[in-house]
Amino acid sequence: MSKSSKGILVGSISGFPELLPKEQVAFNTCLDFIKKQFESYGFSPMDTPAVEKASTLLSKGNDSEIYGLCRLTSEEGSKKELGLRFDLTVPLARYVAEHYGQLIFPFKRYHIAPVWRGERAQAGRYRQFYQCDIDIIGETELSLAYDAELLGIIHKIFSSIGLPNYRIKINNRKILMGLMQEFGVEENQVEAAIRQIDKKEKIDALTMEKGLEDLGLAKKVVHLITTFLEKKGTNQQMLDYLAGFTKSDLLQEGLRELKEVIQLSQSFDVTDSILEVDPTLARGLNYYTGTIYETKWMDCLEIGTICAGGRYQNLAETFTRKVLPGVGVSIGVSRLIPKMIEKGLIKSDAETYARVLVTVQNRQFLPHYISLAEKIRSHGIGAEVYLQDKPLPNQIKYADRKGFEIVVIANEDEIRMNSLNFKILKEQRQEKGSIETLIEFLSR
Repeated sequence: MSKSSKGILVGSISGFPELLPKEQVAFNTCLDFIKKQFESYGFSPMDTPAVEKASTLLSKGNDSEIYGLCRLTSEEGSKKELGLRFDLTVPLARYVAEHYGQLIFPFKRYHIAPVWRGERAQAGRYRQFYQCDIDIIGETELSLAYDAELLGIIHKIFSSIGLPNYRIKINNRKILMGLMQEFGVEENQVEAAIRQIDKKEKIDALTMEKGLEDLGLAKKVVHLITTFLEKKGTNQQMLDYLAGFTKSDLLQEGLRELKEVIQLSQSFDVTDSILEVDPTLARGLNYYTGTIYETKWMDCLEIGTICAGGRYQNLAETFTRKVLPGVGVSIGVSRLIPKMIEKGLIKSDAETYARVLVTVQNRQFLPHYISLAEKIRSHGIGAEVYLQDKPLPNQIKYADRKGFEIVVIANEDEIRMNSLNFKILKEQRQEKGSIETLIEFLSR
C-alpha cells in the first residue's frame, strides 16, 4: 500500500486483480482476437447487466458465493433483492427466456464480461474476473454437431494465440450418471457422489475413499468407484472400457453421443493429440446433462482449468416452459492471459495501440503537428501528438518507454518544405521523406 498526497491509504482489494497498461493492452488485444474468432463462426455479441435479481441468480447459484447488492445508506438491512452475476450462463438463460420471440434459433452468442464470486482469493482464483463465453441455444432440439464445433473453436483459439501443450478433456454426464447406476449408487446419492468425484484432482485416494464412505455408500460401491477413478488408457481403450457396461441404458446413450461428438470433431481438426476421453470428468455445476469439456495447460497446471463447459438439456427451465437445449464453453481469460504474458508467450511491450508519436520541436507550429497526426490517422494508423512542452530527447524517451514503433521529427525548416524525419525505434535508424513516404512505410 501507499499513501496519496492527502494521506489516504490506497490499495487494491485481494481477489480483484488489475493490470498495468502494457499488460492491459496485451489482454485487450487477445480478447479482440478471440472475439473475431467467435464472429467468424457466426456468433453474435451479447451483453446483460452486471446486476440480476437475487431470485434469478439463486436458481442455479450458491448463496454463499453471490454478492448481494444494496445501497450503503439502505434501511433494508440484510434484505437483498439484487446481486452481482456469478457467471454469464444464468443471465443467458434469463435473457433467452425473456427475449425468446425476438431471437433467431439456433441462437449463437458470445459474451465477454466480468463476473463476481464470494470465494477465498488465492492463486488462479479471483473474486472478480472475466469470463469469455460462447453458447448455442436450440429450440426444442440441438444437433450434437454443435458440441463438436465448440471443440474446434477451442482448438483454433488456443493454437492461434500460441498456447503450447494444452489438453481438452471430454466426457458425457450421462456416462457418469449411468456408471453410478451400474455401481449401485442410490438415486438420492448420485449427485453427492459426482460432486465428490469432481474433487479427484485436489485430494488423494484415501481422502476420496473416506469422502465417498461419509456419503453413506457401501464399501463395495466405494471400491467400484475408486477402481474406476484409477482407470487409464488411450481414447479408444477408454471407449471400449465404457462399452463393457451394458446394464445402464443411460450410460450407453451417453457413450453413443460421446462417440458422435468425437467423430464430428475430426472435421474441425481436433485429434487425439489434444483430445482426451476422461469418463471421470464430472464438472460440479448441476446444469450439465450431456457433453462436458475441461481444458488445461499441461505446462502450467497450477492455474487450474482454462476452459470448460458442456451441454444442458433445458437451462432456462426456471424462467420458461419452453424447452431450450444448449451447449457452451467459457474461457478463463483472467487466469490464462496474464500467465501467458508472464511466460513471454504473449507480447506486452507497448502501452498504446497507436504506432506513431509525432514530436513537437517548435510549439509555434503545433497546429501543423496536430494536422500531421490527423493525416496519419485518416489512413487507419494510430498516432499521438506529444503536447507537453518538453525537449526532444524527453519526447523520444517517452516514445521508447511507451512502445511506439515510429517517432516523427520535423523542425521549422522541414515543416516549410513539407518534409519530415521518422525514426524507427526498434531498428534505431532514421529516414527522411514526406508524409506520403511515412504512410507508405507504415502500410507495408
